[in-house]
Amino acid sequence: MYVDHLTLRDFRSWPELELDLGSGITALVGRNGQGKTNIVEAIDYLSRLSSHRVASDAPLVRQGAAQAVVRAAAVRDERRAVLEIEINPGRSNRARINSSPLPKARELIGVLRSVVFAPDDLALVKGDPGDRRRYLDDLLVQRTPRFAGIRADYDRVLKQRNSLLRSASVARGSREAALATLEVWDDRLVDLGAQIAAARIALVADLGPVLGKAYEAVARGAHRDDATTAYQCSFAPEPSADHEALAEQFRQTLAARQKDELDRGLTLAGPHRDELACSLGELPVKGYSSHGESWSFALALRLASYDLLRSPDVGEVEDPVLILDDVFAELDSGRREQLAEMIAGAEQVLVTAAVAEDVPPQLRERRYVVADGEVRNG
Repeated sequence: MYVDHLTLRDFRSWPELELDLGSGITALVGRNGQGKTNIVEAIDYLSRLSSHRVASDAPLVRQGAAQAVVRAAAVRDERRAVLEIEINPGRSNRARINSSPLPKARELIGVLRSVVFAPDDLALVKGDPGDRRRYLDDLLVQRTPRFAGIRADYDRVLKQRNSLLRSASVARGSREAALATLEVWDDRLVDLGAQIAAARIALVADLGPVLGKAYEAVARGAHRDDATTAYQCSFAPEPSADHEALAEQFRQTLAARQKDELDRGLTLAGPHRDELACSLGELPVKGYSSHGESWSFALALRLASYDLLRSPDVGEVEDPVLILDDVFAELDSGRREQLAEMIAGAEQVLVTAAVAEDVPPQLRERRYVVADGEVRNG
């Protein structure tokens, strides 16, 4: 699938934008602050209903506007569909396909798939565990869109459970009543948490081979066994992807840590406290690897995502839209050429760059110049 035409209204810096794209490679070139990233961010948001730059929707709406609209004409097997999301901060977003409203906006997730690699992706290996959990969950949502609902339900139950724990820690005299209510929330938390952990564990197992292959391709002198990941579960020392086994371990951990949780007013175990360990050889990437090695590992994680999303077991075989947002300036000439060779055959590649010369020759099929609120042929 590829985006043939993009329409923006009051999205970020763009009051209005109509842009023809098409399959193949498109480079958006212009000085920083001209709105290049806003364009590719809109396409990524349409695929995941989440931004790779901000955690909430409010910054996506142009200052002074009440809502933003992203609309894309997407083509799959010569069939054309118009996908649209209306972004309403503080209210429910609205989604449509071919002008027909969807019951829930999140039903749009997965219709169009995308993979973004951006400078901030260095946080995948150098940032907090939350960055790596988000990477896994975003990939899971694109592979299995119903996972978005599971994750949202878990976050809601976790919030309610934490609120109950805080109330119980303050009103110690009513702790017995709180414990009775806590059991109800525990049942739901355990079921949802075990589903999330099981899905993540299975995903990490699938990532292994493609991650090693990608790292070998982008890092000089590397071997595919060098780059590895491991899922570290906060309630299962040796986790498996078995839902029932994980649920029992999660329940036992909550019971064992109940006193500490009541004292602290916080849920101390669950998928929200798990970690994706990233290693090169026998050492963790974070704190031990060079800047270049860290970049290569982060890039390999994104390329592994791309390979998994286009694999037959995800459903219909199709390339996700591959977005390279201002990454070539961070790579030396050798890595630029290696990356360009790997992705040149993708169905659709969108590249942004501040300097035209940063874009490898293989990725200059179609070029637009973005400047002064306009996009023109370059």
